Amino acid sequence: MSNLESRSHLPPTHPTTYTKSLRDEITPEPLYISRRLFIAGLGALSATAFLSACTPFSASNMTSQDGDETIPGNSDNLTNDLTPYDDIANYNNFYEFTYGKEGIAELAENFQTSPWTVSVGGLVDNPGDYSIEDLIKKYPPEERIYRMRCVEAWSMVIPWTGFPLYKLLADVKPQPEARFVRFESFYDPAQMPGDKSLPFPYYEGLRLDEANHDLTILATGLYDKPLPRQDGAPIRLVVPWKYGFKSAKSIQRITLLPDMPSTFWSDLSPNEYGFYANVNPNVDHPRWSQSTERRIGELKRRPTLMFNGYDEVASLYEGMDLRKFF
Repeated sequence: MSNLESRSHLPPTHPTTYTKSLRDEITPEPLYISRRLFIAGLGALSATAFLSACTPFSASNMTSQDGDETIPGNSDNLTNDLTPYDDIANYNNFYEFTYGKEGIAELAENFQTSPWTVSVGGLVDNPGDYSIEDLIKKYPPEERIYRMRCVEAWSMVIPWTGFPLYKLLADVKPQPEARFVRFESFYDPAQMPGDKSLPFPYYEGLRLDEANHDLTILATGLYDKPLPRQDGAPIRLVVPWKYGFKSAKSIQRITLLPDMPSTFWSDLSPNEYGFYANVNPNVDHPRWSQSTERRIGELKRRPTLMFNGYDEVASLYEGMDLRKFF
């Protein structure tokens, strides 16, 4: 992938004096081949989903956080090692296949991800259908190293490959009335043996300004490899400052709308899963605390960062009560 642009959005330990290479700051997974990496716009991070990064049901079985030892101090002083590929590919939520976090890879082994078309329509001047091959050719891939924060209070650090969503939106030309973006995931009960009582296909949404933010990407790979089926192949949304369930997997339809769309988990449990779902250590889930998280691969808990550490998105929510708009 010779034209791949690499960028990290992990914060340095000392932002004002940061001059070291990305490799000095982030420990690569042993199988990962590091290429030319540079810092372009420093922020923090998140994302991995159910048809999004993570979902709620298994969280009800979480043990109490009381008594769990928390790493002291500012979490910016903690390491941000990449989560190993095998952990990313084998610990996730994808209820279309199973409620369990493990074994999804085997259940998704025969999931057909090619050919694949993403349809973009609604309030746009240039609606269109795009194959994955067309999207990758049209929008040169970038590497984005993001934190992923699950609503279940576990997290990862993932090197995604993809492109900013705003590039696709600019080409379809949203009409003035468009204010929201709806994402719909693929669903085929013949290929997906999960709980068929849930109202699939999965659907999620963002405000248009959230969708147009540079941090919001459509990912087609991770660790410079094609996206695994169990992680949302062949294309998924990644919104790193929000809980993972906002990042729809296996997207087949994107629709621009004038009004806020309903969303999967908000429809099922509106008092627990709001439309915005910004990572917020000050707003607990009704069934567990969000003040700390457990990074996969670590024994101790670490403090949760507001917006998952992506402070540059705070201006999107000026004037909003984030305890109300959770």
